[in-house]
Amino acid sequence: MAGQKRQFAGGSIPRYLFMGSALFLTCFGIVMIYSASSIKALAADGTSIAFVRSQILFAVIAWTIALVLSRFDYRRFKETHMLWWSGAVALLVIVLGIGVVSHGARRWIPLGFINLQPSELAKIACVIAVAAVAVDWQRGRMSTKDFLVKAMWLTAVPAALIMMQPDMGTTATLVVAVVIVLILAGVSLTWVFGSAATLVALGVVFVASSAYRMRRVAGFLDPWKDQSGNGYQIVQALYAFGSGGLKGVGLGLSRQKFFYLPEAHTDFILAIIGEEVGLIGTLAIVVAFGIFTYAGLRIASGAKDSFGKLLAGGMTGMLAFQAAINMAAVTGLMPVTGKPLPFVSYGGASMLVTMIAVGLVLSVSEYGTLAPRAVKGPRPVEERQRESGHERRRDSRTRVSGTERRGQTRRRA
Repeated sequence: MAGQKRQFAGGSIPRYLFMGSALFLTCFGIVMIYSASSIKALAADGTSIAFVRSQILFAVIAWTIALVLSRFDYRRFKETHMLWWSGAVALLVIVLGIGVVSHGARRWIPLGFINLQPSELAKIACVIAVAAVAVDWQRGRMSTKDFLVKAMWLTAVPAALIMMQPDMGTTATLVVAVVIVLILAGVSLTWVFGSAATLVALGVVFVASSAYRMRRVAGFLDPWKDQSGNGYQIVQALYAFGSGGLKGVGLGLSRQKFFYLPEAHTDFILAIIGEEVGLIGTLAIVVAFGIFTYAGLRIASGAKDSFGKLLAGGMTGMLAFQAAINMAAVTGLMPVTGKPLPFVSYGGASMLVTMIAVGLVLSVSEYGTLAPRAVKGPRPVEERQRESGHERRRDSRTRVSGTERRGQTRRRA
């Protein structure tokens, strides 16, 4: 209405914090990509701006997509969730046949100007699909058993295809994103923790069955034992953090980017940040992701419909978890996973999928207050049947007692 103050799901402050933190991380990432990649770009292409030039183009395209998505009513994705899921699965099958092999993994479909990574799109599609099914369960359209079985195969099929590439880091991110959706939907924590324990056990089996993954675990447990082999990346990253200290050696003055630290502008860019701008710059990244996560969850909680809550919460949790495992791997707190740092690491496919997730959360912020009120808590079929049974018995008792009262009245007369 004219003159009425515009309302956003969760409020205007979380919306602007969400956008501001994402924009800060993107811009800071562009600056650091230029610094971290300049030597490699100069050696490979004869110009120090080759990588950062591409990243700026990726960022402009991705942010445009995010802003367009923010103006698109997210509830339409619920109606077509199986279409998106099926498309993502089809791409995962295609990549196994014609995908580009890099570092021993077949994960990318070459499109000329960009290498598409279907596993990243599959994370988005799975969150959308499971969130849509969860809403149907909450509204009593399926039993708890049917819901859990459907959510399991919606997750298991793409997860299995991603593991065949192989890509354990993306698989873990996908599963965690789905678990977040299930928790927000109201699924019993006993089932969630039981499933999590099963998945951890399967993860241990996958690691133990692969010599490559076992070498990564060995390098994580004692990187100094094999500094020139399995522990090389972690050791060089720790050297970078140690050299940076509190304030860093200065922007553009990294030594590790001179071909000492592999993947300096992609997976290990946080180490270059720690070296050049020190602990202060590293903490700025951590705080920005903290603000991003807080604002995204506030937007999710402010949506009036269940699908909006689950979609925004799942997308925010997915990006937050990916950022956490990247930071943990770079600082030696967990084995190297090969996952980029959202917004910050170089890569068109990563930036594109990250901004799709951002656009969907902003769509919830934009349209979440216009949606019908959310269903308050899960309403499985079994519960609805029990309540219907109780109501029928109460109605029966009411009719019987009324008949008895009328009979007693006639006898007294």
